[in-house]
Amino acid sequence: MLNKSEINYRIENNPAYAFLILTLQANQMVMVESGAMAAMDSGIKMKSKMKGGLGKSIGRMLGGESLFLSGFTAENKSGELYLSPGVPGDIAHYLLTGNNSLMIQSSGFVACGAGVEIDTKFQGFKGFFSGESLFLIKATGQGDIWFSSYGAILEVDVRGSYVVDTGYIVAFEDTLDYNVEMMGGLSFKGLRTGILGGEGLVCRFSGNGKLWIQSRNLFPLMNFLNPFRPVKSD
Repeated sequence: MLNKSEINYRIENNPAYAFLILTLQANQMVMVESGAMAAMDSGIKMKSKMKGGLGKSIGRMLGGESLFLSGFTAENKSGELYLSPGVPGDIAHYLLTGNNSLMIQSSGFVACGAGVEIDTKFQGFKGFFSGESLFLIKATGQGDIWFSSYGAILEVDVRGSYVVDTGYIVAFEDTLDYNVEMMGGLSFKGLRTGILGGEGLVCRFSGNGKLWIQSRNLFPLMNFLNPFRPVKSD
């Protein structure tokens, strides 16, 4: 998978167990989600830092993200950096030009170029009623950014209106507006449709822009595994 980018990269073993391999040139740096590094050439040096200062870093922590990002720099010569997301799934790339921005689910950030700013955007009641995180990551600036999913990633070109279950949203361009609503409408009939049909809250997008969705939803898996978790006996 090769797209136009400032940092040379390739994605292997996708869509189930994707690896992101970055080829950093001499003195080139990339910011990586804490804990995502799997392997690297010995000439690459790592330094953890608070991305965007203390305020933004605390916002990332409240959004379920690490307080720190790790900076990796290839010193004197080029080298390869292997990155692995926290859950099995896919990885996608997006190029920020300074005139666009990208919204990413709070657990989806993998890495970005040094010219990209990472911040959290409070969703308010949109996030509360969706049952998801109260925070989305907002990426602005210039450079590459990579994000991950649980399962495969499907890119959708939205023109007008599009509806997605909240648990399947990975990322979307900020040219899209969105509202969270009950499947079937906010009524007893809509509630009954959602419960009996196995569906719940959906996100209705409007406008023109790209949307990325994932082929799996982590929350049903968590609910399935919950009865099997070890319980401390008295």
